[in-house]
Amino acid sequence: MGVARALSKLGFCSRATGFELARAGRVRVNGVVRRDPESPVHLQKDRIDVDGKLLQENQRVYLVLNKPRGAVTTASDEKGRETVYAYLEADLPWVAPVGRLDKASEGLLLLTNDSEWAGKITAPETHLDKTYHVQIAKVADENLLKSMMCGIRTPEGILRVKRACLLRCGEKNSWIEVVLGEGKNRQIRRMLESLGVEVLRLVRVQIGSLVLGDLQKGQVRLLNADEKRELDRAIELG
Repeated sequence: MGVARALSKLGFCSRATGFELARAGRVRVNGVVRRDPESPVHLQKDRIDVDGKLLQENQRVYLVLNKPRGAVTTASDEKGRETVYAYLEADLPWVAPVGRLDKASEGLLLLTNDSEWAGKITAPETHLDKTYHVQIAKVADENLLKSMMCGIRTPEGILRVKRACLLRCGEKNSWIEVVLGEGKNRQIRRMLESLGVEVLRLVRVQIGSLVLGDLQKGQVRLLNADEKRELDRAIELG
């Protein structure tokens, strides 16, 4: 694999950061500087160091975060906005978000340094359901829910959800539950926008069998062994 991917595979940094480190001449393989991020290396045979520090594969870390609204899912932000990394302990190994939640969305977010596992979680062919609770500035009716399941034409094509149902409603707004089998960027927001419906809150509450539960906003915990096992089983079943 290439140098940049190897750095990500070892849990040292993201692949994008790996590209930057290599191009800056900070990565050596068997004592030789490798400036080409795609330069091939063998993880089991080659000695890789960054700034003179020998890299070894980090212990795998799997985290669950209740992402607050307003935080962005990047390591750094050119606009100076708060990132999800503000909620992680400083002594953790490098981890990356598994998929994304946009700035205005909140709820269940996985982070890990196991890039291969993260790729399986987000792969369309895995068919892991993602469940969202969405507050809208409208009393949802059967026509709205049916439209979301049948498909809505947007400038990017027809989008549909796997399931949509009413959770509760007030006089002017309501909460609906939406399940995506394969989510596209900002899919729920784009669908409702096409229907002229304003989204007030959007919270991801479940990924596969993993439930957000009572984890407070901004809190982080380790994914336990049973939860990891259930997700792995779902990945295998596809």
